Amino acid sequence: MGSLEIFGFRALWSPYYLGAVLLLIGLYFVLIKRFGSEHERASRKEIILFVTGMVLLYASKGSPLDLLGHIMFSAHMAQMAILYLVVPPLLILGVPAWLWKKAIFRPVVKPLFQFFSKPLIAIIVFNGLFSMYHVPLVFDFIKTNAVYHAAVTVLIFIAAFFMWWPLIHRVKELPHMGGLLKMGYIMADGILLTPACALIMFSGTPLYLTYSDPSAWVEAMKLCVPLDTLSGMTLTGPEMFSSMPVLEDQQLGAIVMKIIQEIVYGTFLAIVFFSWAKKERAKDEAEDPYSPSTVH
Repeated sequence: MGSLEIFGFRALWSPYYLGAVLLLIGLYFVLIKRFGSEHERASRKEIILFVTGMVLLYASKGSPLDLLGHIMFSAHMAQMAILYLVVPPLLILGVPAWLWKKAIFRPVVKPLFQFFSKPLIAIIVFNGLFSMYHVPLVFDFIKTNAVYHAAVTVLIFIAAFFMWWPLIHRVKELPHMGGLLKMGYIMADGILLTPACALIMFSGTPLYLTYSDPSAWVEAMKLCVPLDTLSGMTLTGPEMFSSMPVLEDQQLGAIVMKIIQEIVYGTFLAIVFFSWAKKERAKDEAEDPYSPSTVH
């Protein structure tokens, strides 16, 4: 079994991507310091959430997981789950509401932002793009073209950001969903993502040439391995680095995506439910003069 080390440091750790992530973290600290005031500061919790989101962003697209995602479909789906289901909510919650206002409340930005963050539009666009991306013909084409791959990755990430925004944002001046609507939104989100995972999971044959055809796989590897490194290698297929059959790996990928999705959505569903229940209880107690908390 071959080792990923043969692809070299640049392919494994993406130093340029790491530099970009560190630059964004540095920019974050500059912005919260420059535009913050005595009453508008980033809390320690917000800073931790943002930095954690950026670390996971690097882990999904710059660490060896990115290289492994071109070899094993299951690693690819774990990468997608982190990138689209975990990173966006951390970044949204990690940026203070007052800083979001400064970025959003601009003549051209605000109307576009409000349109794409409408719950119905946001949820359909994200799940539609994610499902279309995993149609075999589309997937194999994008996976063998560096420009299209980068563009589609960014596009789905932006869609994921807008999908999460109406659920968790804290900008008071922008529309908010009630507790029941949030719970329905999360459940609908999970349902819309299920068909794509089910088709992959229950397929009786390998769907993607970039994981089953050696020539297509080598083309896909060019997206993450420098050409000068790749040109000096003799590669026969992903089986050089994984003993798992292609079909089993494909099925595992769908399971991994679904499990991570259920954990993330289940966590947010629980948070929303308990927050809603607490508010409803407080409301009932305020309206009932004979409730234990109001009787002295």
